[in-house]
Amino acid sequence: MMNLSGPAIAVRDLRVARGGAEVLHGLTFEVPRGQVTGLLGPSGCGKTTLIRSIVGVQIITSGEVTVLGEPAGSPALRRKIGYSTQSAAIYRDLTVLENLRYFAAVLGAGKDNAERVLEEVGLAGAGRQLAGSLSGGQLGRASLAVALLGSPELLVLDEPTVGLDPVLRQDLWRLFQSLAERGVTLVVSSHVMDEAARCQRLIIMREGEILADGSPDGLRERAGTTDLEEAFLRLVKEKAERVR
Repeated sequence: MMNLSGPAIAVRDLRVARGGAEVLHGLTFEVPRGQVTGLLGPSGCGKTTLIRSIVGVQIITSGEVTVLGEPAGSPALRRKIGYSTQSAAIYRDLTVLENLRYFAAVLGAGKDNAERVLEEVGLAGAGRQLAGSLSGGQLGRASLAVALLGSPELLVLDEPTVGLDPVLRQDLWRLFQSLAERGVTLVVSSHVMDEAARCQRLIIMREGEILADGSPDGLRERAGTTDLEEAFLRLVKEKAERVR
């Protein structure tokens, strides 16, 4: 049974430097449990670095990242977090089903998990294909299937809909909402603003900082517009005017 007390993620004054330059500038926020939180912003704004910090694979300069009540990267979190990277993390010389069965065994997930997640990501007919023969969109879905194995309490998905057609994107977002309704917490990064409205909560980033944090409706109201992309542009302008 999932522990639904306290935030799923708590970040306090997080700073990360890469190549001698600071790329995350003192981020502080919390992610509530059982919701889809969208992490949005243009390419290069720091989304992937933040995601890597949350899953515990990024060396941080200072600050704290707590995930499901444990320090990020703790061994106790390995079976509680599903993580899908931008680059598909599967073996190209194995079939899709062989990949999933292998990772299910590593996680100690049930044998029926491989078939279940194939169905959930729309790859039921591709289980016997070599992973190396899949299209870019199929590879992304296969990597997402790996993240869904077992019963993760937290799913961290870095650009999971890149390269997918509108129908598949819609199907995946239905899956994300269904998982949230079951109590799973999802953090989904994207640079596509039209996905923002599908989230209950948005963290919008720009140049290593949090530009805005709130519900889609709240951000529209703050920016004085009904269009989320326009809201983003107005928030950028507002921040620039404050800095002057």
